Amino acid sequence: MLELWHEFLRLFTELDVALAEIIAKHGLWTYAILFAIVFAETGLVVTPFLPGDSLLFAAGALASQGGLSVPLMMVLLFIAAVLGDAVNYHIGKKIGPPAFSGRFRFLKKSHLEKTQKFFEKHGGKAIIYARFVPIVRTFAPFVAGVGTMSYGRFLAYNVIGAFVWVVGFVGAGAIFGNLPIVKNNFSKVILIIIIVSVLPIVFEWWKAWRAARKSTTGERPNA
Repeated sequence: MLELWHEFLRLFTELDVALAEIIAKHGLWTYAILFAIVFAETGLVVTPFLPGDSLLFAAGALASQGGLSVPLMMVLLFIAAVLGDAVNYHIGKKIGPPAFSGRFRFLKKSHLEKTQKFFEKHGGKAIIYARFVPIVRTFAPFVAGVGTMSYGRFLAYNVIGAFVWVVGFVGAGAIFGNLPIVKNNFSKVILIIIIVSVLPIVFEWWKAWRAARKSTTGERPNA
């Protein structure tokens, strides 16, 4: 069990090494493993912590070295992303807000509220934008299911968002992942991808904190 947990943590700390070992050990089964991770990260509201953007980039980089097909990986992970969001939408439609009543510790109401604000700001396009924002990516389809968005409209945004997200990151990994400067600093590049991915959340948190601070101190917001 401890060994399994250690291997899981390496997906965050040594993603390129861990993924290379998975490919070497499991070969073509790597497609199924990556499919499962992407599906779970987008489809199960309890697993927003799984790697997304960085995993796609690393998978594209390693697949381009041989052994795995980049186009096939794009197709399979696109399907995983679409199915994940679709399942998440229907879960939201089925169980709704009661799931975030505080009864389940791992379903944080703060995550739901952040995603709701994201929807209020971007409307239906939030499904596409959310693909590039960790945590929000997991909760956006759930919130769409809880709300009034029809499944037909949601599906259109789901397909577009999944295509741009998967092809963009896997393609970027395949093109840039094996450049000497990237390959020699792969862990740093992955860290940069993660930081850039969470910047929208940090920025929204900072704006909310600033607005709350002004309201308590009586300051007028800037025009």
